[in-house]
Amino acid sequence: MDDTLERVRHLFEEERFHHVVVVEDGKVVGVVSDRDLLRNISPFAGRFAERAQDAASLQRKVHQVMTRRLVSIRPDAPIAKAAETMLLQRVSCLPVLDQTGACVGIVTLRDVLRWTVRAADELARGERPAA
Repeated sequence: MDDTLERVRHLFEEERFHHVVVVEDGKVVGVVSDRDLLRNISPFAGRFAERAQDAASLQRKVHQVMTRRLVSIRPDAPIAKAAETMLLQRVSCLPVLDQTGACVGIVTLRDVLRWTVRAADELARGERPAA
């Protein structure tokens, strides 16, 4: 929660992530998306025209910008349920939480799209799509 937005931006760039699940004391407390990051850092940060306030935007803390309204799923939930939840709740990712509330993964819109394409391909070949 106390990491900087600069650290999150670096993580997104280096690891090609678009979401980070924020965990404190083993408990999921929020999510930061690439859109959250873009909304909260100056477009001039790290550029030639950078001003002090632009650089300062990178020093904001994760807890200041993260989404705290947590929408999650269980590991045994079908992908179709994840997709429905994401649509209804208007979120772009779902942390996957086990029975203790620990984060064991994340499902993103890209994951749902990948599953949809694969299922459509299997249907086209006359196969039964995997759940």
